[in-house]
Amino acid sequence: MSDKKEILKSASIISLVTIASRVLGYVRDQRITLLLGTTLSADSFVLAYRIPNLFRRLVGEGTVAASFVPVFTTYMRERTKEELWEFANKLFWTLALVLAVFTILGVIFSRQVIVPFPTAADISVGWGEAIALNRIMFPYIFFVGLAALGMGILNCFQHFALPASTTVLLNLSIIAFSTAVVWRYFHSPAVSLAVGVLVGGALQFLILIPQMVRRGMRFDFGISFLHPGIRSVARVMFPRFFGLGISQINFFVDTYFAKAARMPRGSLTALYVADRVMELVLGGYAIAVATAILPMMAHHAAANNYEGLKKTLTFAVRIVAYITVPAAVGLMILREPIIRVLFQHGQFVAESTRLTARPLLYYAIGLPALACVKLVVPAFYSARDTKTPVIVASISFVLNIVLNVIFLEFLFRRFQNGGPALATALATFFDFFTLFIIFRLRYGSLGMLDILRSISKISLCSVIMGAGCMIANHYAKNALQGAFSLQLTVFTGMILGATLLYVGLTWIFRCPEIEEVYGVAMRRPGAAEGLAGS
Repeated sequence: MSDKKEILKSASIISLVTIASRVLGYVRDQRITLLLGTTLSADSFVLAYRIPNLFRRLVGEGTVAASFVPVFTTYMRERTKEELWEFANKLFWTLALVLAVFTILGVIFSRQVIVPFPTAADISVGWGEAIALNRIMFPYIFFVGLAALGMGILNCFQHFALPASTTVLLNLSIIAFSTAVVWRYFHSPAVSLAVGVLVGGALQFLILIPQMVRRGMRFDFGISFLHPGIRSVARVMFPRFFGLGISQINFFVDTYFAKAARMPRGSLTALYVADRVMELVLGGYAIAVATAILPMMAHHAAANNYEGLKKTLTFAVRIVAYITVPAAVGLMILREPIIRVLFQHGQFVAESTRLTARPLLYYAIGLPALACVKLVVPAFYSARDTKTPVIVASISFVLNIVLNVIFLEFLFRRFQNGGPALATALATFFDFFTLFIIFRLRYGSLGMLDILRSISKISLCSVIMGAGCMIANHYAKNALQGAFSLQLTVFTGMILGATLLYVGLTWIFRCPEIEEVYGVAMRRPGAAEGLAGS
């Protein structure tokens, strides 16, 4: 009961902050597409932003925390405060040195970062602007890496709101630099946006410093590659980057295939925008739950309480499925209205909407698996198993490349610029199911019957909701082609109606997730007893 209540409470806090960040993220992306559309300049910005954005997602969605939190929580349980903060201080300055070297190399070798294997198509297009933009944005990695460490420290003290809000500052910075008041002082809007990314990264780190100092961090200078705690973190950090961040690494692969010669112009930007719509859903609750359960699973593992760890994982999977399955159905059915209302402004025209709707369809298919991977991988890490997620992620990575090649070379007429998104979705499903089955075989029962029963009810409710969305979309077709104010009103009504229909259906079918959330929120004694005994 207490674990589930803590998960829901922490996840709700993170979710509220993250939703605010995602809304600002939409405004940010809307500003970017309005200024750049799906032009070559837009593709150059997306291409240059891919490395900093990949790193932001990896560290911001728990990859660094997955390496640091288990070690830090062990120090909290077994060491003195002096030893705890000596470890944290030395790790901070050692990480700062590594990030500084990595950043300098990235700026120097920016051309190789942008086009690692130049082809005739790359040379003919010319990615000079992308190279220049990448040099401006690459130092963002230095700041976001240090911010990730600060977020991990604060999360270990059950402090989630401020760490989750750091991306708000990034979005506000980019929005500010997208306004005519600012960008007219730069060579182009794309350059102004790149500077906004860098400034936002610095703010993300600086805002955490006061809270870190309040908890006990003193930032006493000291670099050590031999400290046992730092060696423990380093030993698992890179495998965990790959294991937990495979979905983001697969998106990086997608960008390479999206700039193939036969792809239509603007495919890179379309892929980026589709992914951003996915993030609106994924970041709203799925990542919030993953962030909330990581310290809890680490504490369970440190106390050798594997039954508690398994119950936490099972509960998190059911709660996330309750959110992401209907979201995936809604995204697939309403993909064009969603893109049209959110982004079809300025340089982002009707053709841009059609180009973006295709990858969004295929990304949406993989949404539930993508969310659940972020839950099961930290479970392995909490159990001190770093090899299995890396091995499975490596196979998934190869599978993604193979599928991309097949869709590009043999099935291009069928999938077109949606091929990279479908390849990632299928590879992510393989990643999740393989890891979940291995975890079940290795650590015992996970309550599979309860999970299957829940997902069956959730899927049935989602299908009925999807049918309602199709009917509403059919009758609202003309309204969704009209003035923006009318589009927004009708679209908002459709989303609210679909949400209410789904929640009502899950209540009628007595889905346990809605009963658990309501029972914990209202502190009903009967619900509490049921949760405690589950």
